[in-house]
Amino acid sequence: MKKFFAAAMMLVALSIGSTTQAADEPKVLADSAILVEASTGRIIYEKNADAEREPASMTKMLTCVIALEKTNPLEEVTMSQAAVLAEDNTLAWSTGDSVSARDMITAVMLVSENGGAIALAQSIAGSVPDFAAMMNDKAKQLGCKNSHFANPNGLPDPSHYSTAADMARIAVYCLKNEVFREIVGTRRTSIHWMHPKDKWAELNNTNELLGKYKGANGIKTGWTRAAGGCLTASAKRGELELIAVVMHSPDHDTRFDDASNMFNYGFERVRMVNGISKARAERTVFIRGGKKASVRAGVTEDLNFPLMAGEDPKLLKVTYDLPKVIDADGGIDAGAVLGEAVLRYDGKPVARVPLVARESVAEGFSFGSLIVRIVAPFLT
Repeated sequence: MKKFFAAAMMLVALSIGSTTQAADEPKVLADSAILVEASTGRIIYEKNADAEREPASMTKMLTCVIALEKTNPLEEVTMSQAAVLAEDNTLAWSTGDSVSARDMITAVMLVSENGGAIALAQSIAGSVPDFAAMMNDKAKQLGCKNSHFANPNGLPDPSHYSTAADMARIAVYCLKNEVFREIVGTRRTSIHWMHPKDKWAELNNTNELLGKYKGANGIKTGWTRAAGGCLTASAKRGELELIAVVMHSPDHDTRFDDASNMFNYGFERVRMVNGISKARAERTVFIRGGKKASVRAGVTEDLNFPLMAGEDPKLLKVTYDLPKVIDADGGIDAGAVLGEAVLRYDGKPVARVPLVARESVAEGFSFGSLIVRIVAPFLT
């Protein structure tokens, strides 16, 4: 339910404000870039955001969030020969070496361990092609429109591509995972082998914004000769968290400058306001054939929404896509999704949040539900 809520919170209509380039827009040298608010995915700035590019090691965001969802943190992940022979064997692996899934994910995200990404893929799906199929299924679920993944590490492949907009969609989802957040916000740590037991390695995060840019807390660098400099970065100040994606930056350092410039632009122009309040979003749904005649429906947490400079919070309104009457066939479980609260700006939908049952209602008879059955034709 919590994952469903997080996914449903994501922006569904980017219909307010403007991303038209202006004189005061951030200086971005990369070919493609996008800046979004992290909880909703609302676009703050974009440049060729739907152009297909090689994502390089930013690919590993998707690999590692799948790994976090599919593995136990203490599960053993073993390096195969194919994993050891992967380009840039950063940690001097040998065939048969193993670490915990949590340590392998940490290595993949902090030092961009290519072989480790293969080992995770093989451990989870049995093979790289089967894991790539999982990646593509996940990307489609997240709303990615112009992406196809052929491997778990982002090494060049003609059928491996994405866009800045799709990378942002993946990053928004990844940051809903608290363990993912903890890992990508780590500047330095160490991992320890499960086999051989006396082996360990110190890891220093390749994301140079950590500790240098105020509020920086993630996420993943990328670089190949073909892809150029790539970076998905996040930063949070107060209640506002931003995600910046840079693709095909001209060199190693420029990607960090581009992200910093976008962050500066966003933090100067965006503020968070309450959009949907848990306390005010409660609604009543009548029940036919239940031991109770009604059930309360509401959101599980507040939804804050990003507004740009010049936008009026008074134009935010909430409407409810919710049936007036439902049947209790089989009973209604607490937490069951009954409808949606729709946040609108100037009448246009900008975000949706599921409305869930506050309590369980068993199927059965009650005088109240009998009355509901009689009057239902007049309520719907």
